[in-house]
Amino acid sequence: MKKLYAVLLTTALAATVLAGCGKDGGGASGGAVSLKVWCPQNQIDTGAMKQMQDAFAAAHPEYQITWTTEVVGEDKCQDEVTKDVSNAADVFLFSNDQLPILVEAGAIAQLGGDTEAMVKNEIAPAVASTVMIDDKVYGIPFTHNTFFMYYDKTILDESDITSLEKIMAKETADNVYNYYFESAGGWKLGCYYYGAGCSIFGPDGSDLSAGVDWNNATGLAVTNYLIDLINNPKCAFDGEITVSELIEDHRLGAWFDGSWNYELYKTALGDDLGMAVIPTFNPDGKDHQLLGFYGSKAIGVNAHSKNMAAAVQFAAFIGNEENQLLRYELSNQVPANIAAGENEKVKADPLATVLVEESNNASVAQPVNSTFASRYWSYAGAIPTEIRSGEITKDNAQAKLDAFVEAMTKE
Repeated sequence: MKKLYAVLLTTALAATVLAGCGKDGGGASGGAVSLKVWCPQNQIDTGAMKQMQDAFAAAHPEYQITWTTEVVGEDKCQDEVTKDVSNAADVFLFSNDQLPILVEAGAIAQLGGDTEAMVKNEIAPAVASTVMIDDKVYGIPFTHNTFFMYYDKTILDESDITSLEKIMAKETADNVYNYYFESAGGWKLGCYYYGAGCSIFGPDGSDLSAGVDWNNATGLAVTNYLIDLINNPKCAFDGEITVSELIEDHRLGAWFDGSWNYELYKTALGDDLGMAVIPTFNPDGKDHQLLGFYGSKAIGVNAHSKNMAAAVQFAAFIGNEENQLLRYELSNQVPANIAAGENEKVKADPLATVLVEESNNASVAQPVNSTFASRYWSYAGAIPTEIRSGEITKDNAQAKLDAFVEAMTKE
């Protein structure tokens, strides 16, 4: 298990302008400061952010802090920060795939000194790499960002969940869906194409000259498979009905999601909730392991913060071992900090265990480059929507994939 955790704790985040050069991060070292913090709703609802702010203020009596805390999800951070960098939060939580755009916009501070050392020494190299560009650190990873499979044990058992074919073949009541299809704007869609062996900009997503091969024979087979899956009456489609309303009445077999919604599903299903690595699928006569994007969620500092020293110190504080464990206790976000990951409670947690298995056996590093980020989400996110509407069919799937590749690779 220690070996598994060591591997899991190897995937990180990246960032831009230099801050934290010395022990505390430069700038004013005391007095009245104002700190604006952006975080997702769960960090407010659980009380985690308030606890960390109170503890930081107590540990730093040299500051008289005025806090402003606003709800901005990690997935929305890039858009909100770049709208008006000068008025954005001093400290924000973001998903690592947003790093290139935040860096190019000059919106995120490069971290130096003790903060840089903390990331490089206390976070496993693969995790730390998710917040690094050209060996420069731009964020503090605090949890793993990937998804796995949840299932209802009253509908499916362990022998059913190993493949998507078995899940869909299970005999269920007329009002029960075997599977829930959600692309999450392309985030979950990628697992089908990457699982079958397709890629975007090479194996690690950074070689633009390698192009995009989703329009090859394998990509066409995957697309045809998805056309059949999405149009199967036993497959629920995101946007037409929610997971929450289905599971309350035991009307959904399996679905993909992350650890952040665990409490929601556990409350609804109790001991009937199962968790497992995402399954295999067979689009072309061969079984392929689905491969979900793996990244991290991290803490960043605004490169234009007027209270840089305090902002860097606070970012490092909420990203340390103690507060990664606090966040885990309150919101089930499995720590990225190596020592926190070795905590006995974390290691004994089935939720943490499935995240380890998922990252080790059924994931691929999410590409982190600005071309991918600026194009993939809109173009890939349209594929399942157009399948569902009937705009993409088996008759025109090749032409649609050719158009997708052209859009992704245009000069």
